[in-house]
Amino acid sequence: MKVHPSQLIPGCVVVKDLIGKTGRPIMHGKTVLTDDLIDILHRFLVEEVEVFSRLEDGKPYVPGRKVVEKEPTRETSAPSDLPFTECYMWTVKQYKQMFLDWKNGKNMQINQVRKLIVPLLERVDEIGLKLYNLHKLSTAKDYFFHHAVMVALLSAFLAKKSNYKHEWIQIGIAGFLADCGMVKIDEHILFKAGPLSSAEYEEIKKHPVYSYRFVEPVSSVSQGTKLAILQHHERLDGSGYPLGVGGEKIHPYARLIAISDIYHAMTAERAYQKPQSPFKVIEEMVYEQFGKLDHPLVENFVSSLTNFGTGTKVVLSNKQKAEIVFIESQHPTRPMVRLLSGQQVISLKDDRSLYIEEILS
Repeated sequence: MKVHPSQLIPGCVVVKDLIGKTGRPIMHGKTVLTDDLIDILHRFLVEEVEVFSRLEDGKPYVPGRKVVEKEPTRETSAPSDLPFTECYMWTVKQYKQMFLDWKNGKNMQINQVRKLIVPLLERVDEIGLKLYNLHKLSTAKDYFFHHAVMVALLSAFLAKKSNYKHEWIQIGIAGFLADCGMVKIDEHILFKAGPLSSAEYEEIKKHPVYSYRFVEPVSSVSQGTKLAILQHHERLDGSGYPLGVGGEKIHPYARLIAISDIYHAMTAERAYQKPQSPFKVIEEMVYEQFGKLDHPLVENFVSSLTNFGTGTKVVLSNKQKAEIVFIESQHPTRPMVRLLSGQQVISLKDDRSLYIEEILS
């Protein structure tokens, strides 16, 4: 029987492949629907689904009442009086709808992209230490949409701190669009609630090329921005993708976005990964990614994000609260701290079993 997505319930079984407006399957035949999969059907504006008359467990399926909500009017830019965090969440929500519009075959309107992300980028100086905590707003379900906005913010932030006085907005837009080619990736892979198989990962690795092709026809997007989008997963030692180029062949914008991309991917909650401490991630970027990332840029990123002073309250990885009492310039992520309970002083540089989990103030 054919029903509207609003009539579906978990346990319904799709009869045959459901083809989207791009000509690619949104879901395959014999798929057992869950709440999340039904939500995907709504998000992709599917109007009709053919399902079997019995649920997966063999019970008869009785369709519910059809409910079609009127699509709300969408604004192109956030209200100017919103607090920063609310503006961020508003931008994520709007980007999600923009992405799904692209997925359904709509062309990119670069003016709409700029109206959406630029007002948030222009407020990047408001963030301060709050930038450390923004990753907490990301959820596993909507990680992908948070990722685009956070990579834009982090890239613009790092660009400003790296003396890109005139290009930092452009670099932020490049970070925002770096994953726009994901519209070409099968939804089962894109929203998979678990680790990717080798074949699925190989498909994901095509997204920089898809992203580049998506923006390539847009004449008002600079060549530097386009190259940054294509190369944001390349690495200086040639170990990246999609082309495996290295060294000076990687555009400076791409090097900035690579750092931002890795940082948010590791600190945010994902379906198959718990969020990691920003400080632990930064240390990994400094040491384990040495030779892959632009080291002076990484150092600049670290110094910019760890620009806190003595007296700053933190939570350690053992969940104890502490206060920073001394910071060595060579070890900004591992200061000396005093526990708020007991007044014990600990040098995190010497005690590698502990690290800062989060900043409180």
